[in-house]
Amino acid sequence: MIKAATIRSRERFTRRVGQDMGDALKKQLGQTPNACWLFCAPLEGIDKLLKGIRESIGTGNLVGCTSAGDISSDGVGINSAVLGGIATDQIEFEIVTTIGLGRNSEAAGRQLAGAFSRTPQYIQIFSDGITGNGSAILKGMAAVLGENIPVAGGTAGDNDRYQKTMQFAGDKIYTDAICGIAFYGNFRLGTGVRSGWVPIGLAKKVTRATGPIVYELNGEPALDVYERFLGKHAEKLPAIGVEYPLCLLERWGDVGQEDYFLMRATMSVNRENRSITFAGEVPEGAMVNMTCGDNASILNAAEKAVKMALGDLGGITPAIAFCYSCTARKTVLGRRCQEEIDRVRSHVGPEVPIIGFYTYGEYSRVTPWSPNYLHNETFTVSLIGI
Repeated sequence: MIKAATIRSRERFTRRVGQDMGDALKKQLGQTPNACWLFCAPLEGIDKLLKGIRESIGTGNLVGCTSAGDISSDGVGINSAVLGGIATDQIEFEIVTTIGLGRNSEAAGRQLAGAFSRTPQYIQIFSDGITGNGSAILKGMAAVLGENIPVAGGTAGDNDRYQKTMQFAGDKIYTDAICGIAFYGNFRLGTGVRSGWVPIGLAKKVTRATGPIVYELNGEPALDVYERFLGKHAEKLPAIGVEYPLCLLERWGDVGQEDYFLMRATMSVNRENRSITFAGEVPEGAMVNMTCGDNASILNAAEKAVKMALGDLGGITPAIAFCYSCTARKTVLGRRCQEEIDRVRSHVGPEVPIIGFYTYGEYSRVTPWSPNYLHNETFTVSLIGI
């Protein structure tokens, strides 16, 4: 048996509101949940909200983070909170946390992976979206657990302010941390990820870069290259950069799917040294392309992601849908971002609870046989069933 539900609140974050959310979740489930997820805006009172939820649900298996917008069965929320829960006798859950992500993200990934009491079958992680390097986190985790254990989730947001994000485990609040939840037991998993952006123009070589900071493309300052490409729109950088992300080519970003490459979204620009910082690692020496997309292709990609996840699930009816989407997609789609969730709903059916958030980076495998990657500009779906 597995049952899931989601609850959204748009009220001011207080202990009482947290208790009410927990009570409403238990009522929908008909029992105390075995695990919960909380995604919320970075507003005052999160500590009180968490305390109230924990008092109500009575389990320490609660994980989540602040967001750039939350996703629930009701659709997209900005200054709100969404709580989801699973009640089951088929799955066991375990939550672990690693702090100090900014010092060494790969070491933090190793530490997180080594903290699980046994080898997980599936992991969701929520990491600081500002201080951490998601690609390095996954590299560290793979060094301990191998590359065959699927990892999903996202990097925490703060409503696109890019100042401070928070991660949750139990009723504790962290920053500069990774909070992970492991799944063990009898369940089926389906995953899907797509972006909707396609390469345009000639490929370029990353001739100087450090982590997510690109200094030169083809020997020219990276910002000069972008400004020439954008023309009169260049003054809108870095904001407009989310509409024209980089994709990694060949061995750096070719994941074996003809219609998908690893994407990297602009986070900030430095007009003094003419560099661009992206929301993920861009290796020096890599080949990259500018890309473009439109609303239709972006929404079609969300639909393809959920179709992939359902195909991966092998005909099993999902009990819950986790959706982690890039905040860049929300920016580009504007009022139409609700349609991403509508596309999911049209395929999973009206009864399946949906939960997730808009991220600063998404974690997902691309196919059931691929490693895990940090993505940008993508819509990712993870479906759980038994």
